[in-house]
This record gives sequence, C-alpha cells and structure tokens, in this order.
Amino acid sequence: MGTYGLLMVAPALTLLVWAAAQDLRSRRIPNWLTFSLVLSGIAQSIAFGAIVSPAGSLLGLAVGFAIPFVLFAMGALGGGDVKLLAGVGAWFGPQAALNVFIIAALLGAVMVVAQALAQRRGKILLRNTAVLAVNLAHVGDVGLDHAKATGQSCRSVDRPLPYAVPVLIAMAVLIASSWRS
Repeated sequence: MGTYGLLMVAPALTLLVWAAAQDLRSRRIPNWLTFSLVLSGIAQSIAFGAIVSPAGSLLGLAVGFAIPFVLFAMGALGGGDVKLLAGVGAWFGPQAALNVFIIAALLGAVMVVAQALAQRRGKILLRNTAVLAVNLAHVGDVGLDHAKATGQSCRSVDRPLPYAVPVLIAMAVLIASSWRS
C-alpha cells in the first residue's frame, strides 16, 4: 500500500480512532459513528481506486457483523463492538474483518489479563475463565441463557474492555504490514 492507499483508508482510520477514544472514555461507541463507518465503507467500494469491490464490501460487512454477533449473544461484547467490526468489514472486506477480529481478540485477552493483574484479580480471572470454558463446552446441555448468565456473573475486572482499542491496533497492524508489501 502506497501513499494513495493510505489516503484511501484515512477516513476509516479517523473513525476508528474516534471510536477508540469514545470507547475508552465512556465504554460506548455511538451508533452514528459505527453507521458512518459502515456507510462510508460501502461508498468507498464504488469509488475509483476502491479498496474492495462492492460485493467484497457487503460480504465484509456480513462477516464483520456475524463473527462478533455470537459473542454479543453471549453477553461478551456490546452492540457497538459488533457494528464497529461490521464497519471494518465494509471498508476492507471479509478477510480483513476476520484478521482484525483474531488480532483484536488476542490483544483484548492481553489487556484483560493485564487489567486483572493490576487490580489483583488474577486468581479470580483464572477461576472465572475455567467456569466459562466449562459452561461453553456444555452449552448444549445447560443452554445459551445459562452460559450467558454465568458469563455476566463471572466478571473478573471492574470495567468492560474498550474493544475499539484492540480493533484500532489490529487495523493499524494490518495496514502497516500491507504498507511494507
């Protein structure tokens, strides 16, 4: 990706930085911001020199929405987080949405462990993770509502993770790696 490519992704990066700042401050990502990311991603797909085709943008939107929606249904992510990743998919396509999800999940796990250790809740995090893993392994037996309730009652940190931060970092990593290519 050259300078032109970086200029093409500047609006998406600007919206992701704004989302990360909002999420850090209030642990919420406003709908207008996520919808702006989605709509501008679809719009750029029909522009000259688009990053992805219109079909790739719509498929990226679907993939970016579907993957985190499972975690939203279990109460592990908020609705703004789902829409944010859908916007990433609309801008960069389905493969990028999947890559950002994976990298952000790894970064988020590191952030949660660091936050739990800073709050001296490392043992609680370990215990709660084991309880959640058992519930998820037996979700067919106990049901999704029970697994979700267990997840809500097993909070290991004081505040929820500002998911837009690892999403922004993951997107920056992907852009930087394509910059060198």
